[in-house]
Amino acid sequence: MHIISGLAAMSLAALSLGALSGPATAQSDALSARESDPRVMGWMEGFPPPPDKLIVQPDSNYFSFPRLRWSVCHLREFLPTEEISRGLGAPVPLDYLSPADFADMRQEIDALTFTPIGSDATMTWAESLYANYTDGMLIIHEGRVVYERYFGCLDEDGKHAAMSMTKSVTGLLAEIMVVEGALDDTAQVRDIIPEIGDSAFASATVRQVMDMTTGVRYSENYSDPNADIWRYSAAASPFPKPQGYQGPDGYWEYLQQVQPDGTHGAEFHYKTINSDMLGWIISRVSGKPVTELASERLWRRMGTEQSAYQTVDGKGVPFAGGGISAGLRDLGRLGLLVLNEGVIDGERLFPAEVVQKIRAGGDPAKFGGFPTLPGGSYTSQWWVFHNDHGAFAARGVHGQTIYVDPEADMVLVRFASFPRAQNGFIDPTSLPAYQAVAEYLISN
Repeated sequence: MHIISGLAAMSLAALSLGALSGPATAQSDALSARESDPRVMGWMEGFPPPPDKLIVQPDSNYFSFPRLRWSVCHLREFLPTEEISRGLGAPVPLDYLSPADFADMRQEIDALTFTPIGSDATMTWAESLYANYTDGMLIIHEGRVVYERYFGCLDEDGKHAAMSMTKSVTGLLAEIMVVEGALDDTAQVRDIIPEIGDSAFASATVRQVMDMTTGVRYSENYSDPNADIWRYSAAASPFPKPQGYQGPDGYWEYLQQVQPDGTHGAEFHYKTINSDMLGWIISRVSGKPVTELASERLWRRMGTEQSAYQTVDGKGVPFAGGGISAGLRDLGRLGLLVLNEGVIDGERLFPAEVVQKIRAGGDPAKFGGFPTLPGGSYTSQWWVFHNDHGAFAARGVHGQTIYVDPEADMVLVRFASFPRAQNGFIDPTSLPAYQAVAEYLISN
């Protein structure tokens, strides 16, 4: 990995990890959530901050624990971004329980108990928030906010890195275009993007890209300095390339040189390059960057409180696989929109069939490698659990999620900065906690 390109590579690599469940990354998790709280650590406090409390360029460790607990709320200070505009209209307030009922509900939810997967000891909901280094938690039930808390670097008016939940925004936009007839998901990539040339993507269908069942070579082995992730991150770096650099420049140039590995359509393999390929496809078909599409189809029409932002490469191409930073409540609105099959605040933003197709999921027989998600599947860049509640989710590295439970009429949004990247370390606590809240809400 080139030293200069490594500056952005570290964060871009982390942003792309998504819901992987492999071995831990080389990060220390010795500090608890309370001990590593950015306010306790004193990161970037003072005028100027002491040298040992600075988190700045050109250091490439701003996404290592415990610094990442500050950085996830400040990505725009490290990487260039493009706005996902909410427009100029007034936000549509979310509906809340009365203050007294809200306080009572928080107390009751905090006291809920559950047993983590693989454990004999029970844990309370409140304990799980700290165990998973939660930065923000929002729960919407039957259209009303029943729980909302902020920790760490996040306040109610702040933004937090969504990581690979960005993929689900990209996938949702693609599925909208498919259902509305603007995008043919049976078309091959080469028919839409002739510049893809002899890349392995050329003969894949749009649907295979959407569902990550492409046969493309891409390694995310972070312990291997020659792994594809580092070349991809070097290509995507928005900073000047080092002297002598001869690799691809930008996401799209990288996609043009991807080699085959396996057979298209045979198996699901979580590879971030599919998301950026999909971003290129929907941009070409619509004539608009993914940021503008997300603004027009979602952010401007959901009544959002804040504009979101998406990191870009050196050519201004948004990172469709992991670059969004957004407000907690606005991702709650996105979850509510999906829960209600395209309707929010009485307005239909897209056909119900879009969400119905996502909820149906992909082929579980093609899904594997995620022991905390048995019987799951992946489609349109969304994770589908196929459990009794019909739950599905957007998921991102270090604990990000929009968890949609139709049976409980519940949307749960979590921002987090868990020390280890893979969600496989967090799921044993998180998934039974979500189920406990859902069952509580159903019974009350």
